[in-house]
Amino acid sequence: MEIRPYEPPDEAGLWQRKRDFELGLGSGTGGEKKETKYEGKLDEQYREAWLEWVERCVGADERCVTVAVDETATEDPSAGPADAVAGYVFVLPESHRFIWDAAVLNELYLSPAYRGTGVADDLIDAAVAFARDQELPLERFVLDVDRENDRAKAFYERHGFEHWGEMVAREL
Repeated sequence: MEIRPYEPPDEAGLWQRKRDFELGLGSGTGGEKKETKYEGKLDEQYREAWLEWVERCVGADERCVTVAVDETATEDPSAGPADAVAGYVFVLPESHRFIWDAAVLNELYLSPAYRGTGVADDLIDAAVAFARDQELPLERFVLDVDRENDRAKAFYERHGFEHWGEMVAREL
């Protein structure tokens, strides 16, 4: 498994993992209504806008998006380009540090087939290293975890994250 900064040829795989991430959020933590909302937003317009945002962030610092690429998938003639990207971690660029006065872990996703293999640990290690290099108002690395996602909460706790406030939301 290669852990490295995202590159444009990874686009199809990154987008597929982003879809998997979003659909997993919708289906696993909030019922049918949330799942329908998450499915509905993942149209072509959203895809283009999200990938443009990725490019802007990566343009600010290539370490904003780190991918885990399974080299064996690229050797499989039946595999498509999206199959090689096993997962990713997305840390907002330093220019966003005033959102929470900290480094922000936007997303981390790993395909289920690779969970429990240490790849997620490698991705979070890359993210923490990048966050430590940022000039921050507070020496903190923050993220949002759904309270119903016990697997994710346990993963982040194992990596030293602690409860720090709580995000609330409302419909607009």
